[in-house]
Amino acid sequence: MTTDNTLDGWEHSEFTAAGITHGVFRRGSGPLVIVIHEIPGITPKVKRFAEEVVDRGFTVAMPVLVGTPDRPPSRGYLASTFARVCVSSEFTTWAVGRTSPVIGWLRALGRSLHAEVGGSGIGAVGMCFSGGFALGMMVDELMQAPVLSQPSLPIAVGADRAGDLSLSPDDLEAVVQRASNGCEVLGLRFTGDRMVGTRFETLRRLLGDAFIAVELPSSASSDHSVLTEQRDDVSVGEVLAFLERRLRPTA
Repeated sequence: MTTDNTLDGWEHSEFTAAGITHGVFRRGSGPLVIVIHEIPGITPKVKRFAEEVVDRGFTVAMPVLVGTPDRPPSRGYLASTFARVCVSSEFTTWAVGRTSPVIGWLRALGRSLHAEVGGSGIGAVGMCFSGGFALGMMVDELMQAPVLSQPSLPIAVGADRAGDLSLSPDDLEAVVQRASNGCEVLGLRFTGDRMVGTRFETLRRLLGDAFIAVELPSSASSDHSVLTEQRDDVSVGEVLAFLERRLRPTA
């Protein structure tokens, strides 16, 4: 966990659950959306996206899972943060059929903040290594707007890992049931992004029409971060509209 607790315009606190503690930045008002950063951390472009969610009338919570808030990405910073994620017991970077322990922490964070801000439910936006975390949070009925941007765990080496959703069998069953009951899932990726593997095919097969896929043609082999580093403005709009529709059903 980073010791840097400064991010201009954001309130900082710490949250502990299930033996895990992380800093959390918070801003805004309205229904809760948890924005879960990608590797290497809360970069300026991750912060920009989160502030757009705030501007649409949501309370945004941004956990600090790794990295230094507001630090721009660099090759060395990316490598060091990726290495930390790979060795941390909070993230199941290689195993198939397992739920990362940090998802339990995120569920608890969502329940705690929802009890404070209220609303019909909560949303979450995961990116890259955290892309599938919003899916795991669907085990809780509170999760009404899960967004998966370029979900990349487990690391897509081999067919089994490439198609795995990084959830235990029980959690996966709960997610499928919730989708069948009407909870939609929004996924975004560049079509040439090998880090995503074949997870979109898995999601289509398991969730059917409840899975809404936004798939962008890749213009370069490095295309990966749909909402941030290789930002697509139309896709950002799709996410904001999805959050509005799911979290303000009477609007």
